[in-house]
Amino acid sequence: MHNRETRTAWLFLVPLLVALAAVAVWPLARNVYFSFTNAFLDNPSEYSFVGLENFVTVVEDPVFWGAVKNTMIFTVLSVSFETVLGFAIALLLHRAFAGRGLVRAAILVPWAMPMVVSAKIWEWMLNDQFGLINKAFIWLGFLDKGIAWTADSSLILGTVIFIDIWVTTPFMVLLILAGLQLIPEEIYEAAEVSGVPAWKRLWSITLPLAAPAIGVAVLFRTLDALRMFDLSYVIAANNEKAMTMSIYARDQLIGFQDLGVGSAASTWVFLIVGLVAILIVSLLRLDRNTA
Repeated sequence: MHNRETRTAWLFLVPLLVALAAVAVWPLARNVYFSFTNAFLDNPSEYSFVGLENFVTVVEDPVFWGAVKNTMIFTVLSVSFETVLGFAIALLLHRAFAGRGLVRAAILVPWAMPMVVSAKIWEWMLNDQFGLINKAFIWLGFLDKGIAWTADSSLILGTVIFIDIWVTTPFMVLLILAGLQLIPEEIYEAAEVSGVPAWKRLWSITLPLAAPAIGVAVLFRTLDALRMFDLSYVIAANNEKAMTMSIYARDQLIGFQDLGVGSAASTWVFLIVGLVAILIVSLLRLDRNTA
């Protein structure tokens, strides 16, 4: 019986493993392979091996380190604000009130929209000539004239972070709210009967018990933020003030047609994301909390 169940389990797993190898392992392996070559995209069949030369080229490029800096700033700020806002909104939605289901559905609209669509909407709203945001600020007396939020190099990264917070906070709300709903109500009732104040219930009960869900949400959002491409590319294109690591790799691969350097840059992105993931799992002890 045990052998039969094992064979059945593998029978169901094999298609999944084959699909995973086809869409993830094989492309990653090819990317790493080409990172050791001098291949170009216009003729990838002709190349020779150059060892670690492409990796050194990427590391010595100041534009790459600028992209790394932008990515880290974007990740830290966006994930921090999204976590705080997501937790606060999740606490509100966790309470019983009339129309709670409708509010829960409505708050997911920004996250449900394609990122490119959201980016273009905000690009129009932030336009310095006819954008709604500038007109509102001028009407309120905060500005004398419109600001080019998506064209000013000193504002572009902050603008991208703001849009990402608007788009992705609902995702954090969804994950944290799921964690809050797993906390037994009896614990809160016992604490309330014992006279424990609301702030202490939040600090001693809600936060510790919701910590695994918050940790998983932070992990997912951090990895997604480190790989961010579409939002920054739509808003800022190749502006180095908002260039991320993924955009840098794209420019090397598509813009300069350099398959070797582009693959090396992509491999660096993969290694950095993997290292950050290991650090987050270790620091937050997600492997223990979710056991």
